[in-house]
Amino acid sequence: MASETPPLAAEDLALLERVASRVVELRLEVPAILTLESVRPLSFVASQAMIFFQPLVQALLRFNDYQRFAALAERRDALETLTTLIERRAGESQAARRAARSAPAKGATETSRGPGGRAGKTT
Repeated sequence: MASETPPLAAEDLALLERVASRVVELRLEVPAILTLESVRPLSFVASQAMIFFQPLVQALLRFNDYQRFAALAERRDALETLTTLIERRAGESQAARRAARSAPAKGATETSRGPGGRAGKTT
Protein backbone atom coordinates (compact mmCIF):
# COMPACT_ATOMS: atom_id res chain seq x y z
CA MET A 1 0.00 0.00 0.00
CA ALA A 2 1.12 3.49 -0.76
CA SER A 3 1.11 5.89 2.12
CA GLU A 4 -0.87 9.08 1.68
CA THR A 5 0.91 12.37 2.15
CA PRO A 6 -0.51 14.58 4.88
CA PRO A 7 -2.12 17.86 3.83
CA LEU A 8 0.04 20.95 3.74
CA ALA A 9 0.39 22.69 7.09
CA ALA A 10 -0.70 26.31 7.53
CA GLU A 11 2.95 27.38 7.78
CA ASP A 12 3.71 25.59 4.53
CA LEU A 13 0.80 27.28 2.76
CA ALA A 14 1.92 30.66 4.12
CA LEU A 15 5.42 30.02 2.79
CA LEU A 16 4.09 29.07 -0.63
CA GLU A 17 1.97 32.25 -0.64
CA ARG A 18 5.08 34.35 0.10
CA VAL A 19 7.05 32.62 -2.66
CA ALA A 20 4.21 33.13 -5.15
CA SER A 21 3.94 36.80 -4.18
CA ARG A 22 7.65 37.36 -4.62
CA VAL A 23 7.73 35.56 -7.99
CA VAL A 24 4.87 37.72 -9.28
CA GLU A 25 6.45 40.86 -7.80
CA LEU A 26 9.60 40.13 -9.78
CA ARG A 27 7.47 39.28 -12.85
CA LEU A 28 9.01 35.82 -13.12
CA GLU A 29 5.69 33.98 -13.45
CA VAL A 30 6.35 32.30 -16.78
CA PRO A 31 9.85 30.97 -16.01
CA ALA A 32 8.72 29.85 -12.56
CA ILE A 33 5.69 27.96 -13.86
CA LEU A 34 7.70 26.37 -16.67
CA THR A 35 10.32 25.26 -14.17
CA LEU A 36 7.75 23.90 -11.73
CA GLU A 37 5.92 22.00 -14.46
CA SER A 38 9.11 20.55 -15.91
CA VAL A 39 10.61 19.38 -12.60
CA ARG A 40 7.43 17.91 -11.14
CA PRO A 41 8.33 14.34 -12.22
CA LEU A 42 11.77 14.81 -10.66
CA SER A 43 10.66 16.76 -7.60
CA PHE A 44 12.91 14.87 -5.20
CA VAL A 45 16.00 15.43 -7.35
CA ALA A 46 14.96 19.06 -7.81
CA SER A 47 14.69 19.58 -4.06
CA GLN A 48 18.22 18.24 -3.68
CA ALA A 49 19.45 20.56 -6.44
CA MET A 50 18.07 23.46 -4.44
CA ILE A 51 20.91 22.96 -1.99
CA PHE A 52 23.30 23.66 -4.83
CA PHE A 53 21.41 26.81 -5.86
CA GLN A 54 20.90 28.04 -2.30
CA PRO A 55 22.86 31.31 -2.70
CA LEU A 56 20.74 32.34 -5.69
CA VAL A 57 17.39 31.42 -4.19
CA GLN A 58 18.10 33.21 -0.94
CA ALA A 59 17.29 36.38 -2.84
CA LEU A 60 13.67 35.18 -2.62
CA LEU A 61 13.60 33.52 0.81
CA ARG A 62 15.15 33.69 4.25
CA PHE A 63 17.35 30.74 5.26
CA ASN A 64 14.72 28.98 7.42
CA ASP A 65 12.09 29.44 4.75
CA TYR A 66 14.52 28.14 2.15
CA GLN A 67 15.09 24.93 4.10
CA ARG A 68 11.34 24.45 4.53
CA PHE A 69 10.80 25.16 0.82
CA ALA A 70 13.45 22.58 -0.13
CA ALA A 71 11.53 20.00 1.90
CA LEU A 72 8.25 21.08 0.29
CA ALA A 73 9.75 20.75 -3.19
CA GLU A 74 9.84 17.00 -2.68
CA ARG A 75 6.04 16.98 -2.59
CA ARG A 76 4.19 17.12 -5.89
CA ASP A 77 1.07 18.52 -4.24
CA ALA A 78 3.10 21.44 -2.89
CA LEU A 79 4.46 22.18 -6.36
CA GLU A 80 0.93 22.08 -7.79
CA THR A 81 -0.25 24.43 -5.04
CA LEU A 82 2.62 26.83 -5.73
CA THR A 83 1.87 26.81 -9.47
CA THR A 84 -1.79 27.59 -8.77
CA LEU A 85 -0.85 30.41 -6.39
CA ILE A 86 1.54 31.96 -8.90
CA GLU A 87 -1.06 31.78 -11.68
CA ARG A 88 -3.73 33.36 -9.45
CA ARG A 89 -1.45 36.15 -8.24
CA ALA A 90 -0.21 36.82 -11.77
CA GLY A 91 -3.80 37.21 -12.94
CA GLU A 92 -4.56 39.59 -10.06
CA SER A 93 -1.41 41.58 -10.79
CA GLN A 94 -2.22 41.89 -14.49
CA ALA A 95 -5.78 42.99 -13.70
CA ALA A 96 -4.45 45.63 -11.30
CA ARG A 97 -1.97 46.90 -13.91
CA ARG A 98 -4.72 47.11 -16.53
CA ALA A 99 -6.97 49.00 -14.12
CA ALA A 100 -4.14 51.39 -13.24
CA ARG A 101 -3.46 52.06 -16.91
CA SER A 102 -7.11 52.66 -17.78
CA ALA A 103 -7.91 54.87 -14.76
CA PRO A 104 -5.69 57.84 -15.80
CA ALA A 105 -6.94 57.55 -19.40
CA LYS A 106 -10.54 58.09 -18.27
CA GLY A 107 -9.59 61.18 -16.27
CA ALA A 108 -7.57 62.59 -19.16
CA THR A 109 -10.58 62.64 -21.50
CA GLU A 110 -12.60 64.88 -19.22
CA THR A 111 -11.94 68.61 -19.45
CA SER A 112 -12.41 70.96 -16.59
CA ARG A 113 -14.75 73.87 -17.07
CA GLY A 114 -13.80 77.32 -15.98
CA PRO A 115 -16.13 80.20 -15.17
CA GLY A 116 -18.79 80.66 -17.80
CA GLY A 117 -18.67 76.97 -18.83
CA ARG A 118 -15.58 77.35 -21.00
CA ALA A 119 -12.83 74.79 -20.91
CA GLY A 120 -9.86 76.01 -18.97
CA LYS A 121 -6.51 74.90 -17.68
CA THR A 122 -6.40 72.69 -14.60
CA THR A 123 -4.07 73.63 -11.84
